[in-house]
Amino acid sequence: MMELAPYAAHAEMSVGRLHSESPCPTRDVYQRDRDRIVHSTAFRRLIHKTQVFIYHEGDHYRTRLTHTLEVAQIARTLARALALNEDLTEAIALAHDLGHPPFGHAGEDALNAAMAAIGGFDHNAQSLRIVTLLEHRYAAFCGMNLTFETLEGIVKHNGPLVTADGLPVARHAESGLPLAIRAYAREQDLRLDTQAPLEGQIAALADDIAYNNHDIDDGFRAGYITVREMEEVPLVARMLAEVRDRYGDLADAPLVYEMNRRMVAAMVQDVLAETRARIAAAAPASIEAVRTAPAPLAQFSDDMAASIADLRRFLFARVYKHRDIVKKMTDAQAILRELYDYFAANPAEMHLEATRVASLSDDTARLRAAGDFVAGMTDMFAIKAYAAIRSGLAKAAPR
Repeated sequence: MMELAPYAAHAEMSVGRLHSESPCPTRDVYQRDRDRIVHSTAFRRLIHKTQVFIYHEGDHYRTRLTHTLEVAQIARTLARALALNEDLTEAIALAHDLGHPPFGHAGEDALNAAMAAIGGFDHNAQSLRIVTLLEHRYAAFCGMNLTFETLEGIVKHNGPLVTADGLPVARHAESGLPLAIRAYAREQDLRLDTQAPLEGQIAALADDIAYNNHDIDDGFRAGYITVREMEEVPLVARMLAEVRDRYGDLADAPLVYEMNRRMVAAMVQDVLAETRARIAAAAPASIEAVRTAPAPLAQFSDDMAASIADLRRFLFARVYKHRDIVKKMTDAQAILRELYDYFAANPAEMHLEATRVASLSDDTARLRAAGDFVAGMTDMFAIKAYAAIRSGLAKAAPR
């Protein structure tokens, strides 16, 4: 077994779980967390949730599940190279998108607008809500009862959420912390003013590496971007030139695949070099030193961050904002808004457990339950439920 760095998360030193449990004889606490996530209903649903292209448009486009698996693979590679805890890293990576609703970020925007009166919707907060409350399968507690380190990695992988004085920062500075995060903070202090462990930080970077590269691949497969257009992006052009120098003229499909391989490798190597340099400069002696560092220790170099920004601008212009994608996502948003309004007005049709139905007398709880129900849908279920409601002939199927 690889010896972990002193600043890594060591399973035997975990803060532990909110609800005490007997140890597992065959797995440490982070391996157990990973397995609970993989066996969850929310994880299985990711197979039919949109990444960029709606799941039924083609067998080869990424779904939210295949994206998650790619993130986990890249994250484990980074963790191994940095002597971090691979199992914790994988658990965080596998859980990072559990809270996404149907139809990708367009679906999130629709639910956020629909739920504005009760604090809006945030997929990261919803991931926390799923693993701490909604995945209700265990007899002794709600949620999955994950370790402190997995929970803080899920909720803080993009950095601290508040200042030392408790003021929301970054994207929460104007709207405040999402309700789900504030609610759970009353149950357990996840130290929202500190950095995530390095395992959480590299899971976030693995997410960036995965989606930036697979969105090029999927955009090319869909016919939204050509090789000639890709050459407008300096980093991509450099990788295409490397492939041509080695293999000469190639058909576009293998050319793009070879380019993508090199892009992923370049980003991984950049993260490793930059993170090692930052670790060497900061010399953290423990996971606590990682948490209290003034900035994340795992980062891209400035040059790579600028190259990724160029790539993102290209993808927004040519893929995410392509008229076909915009049309489909506009339609999808209308579906989600109507579903939310319908189930908020007809909570009995969500077929919830009797104990949860009894708790919906409060308006906020009823609206929150409708948001949870719609957010948990797959694309396929949402489309079918919408058609049934529109027809007036059928109710939503039990979940």
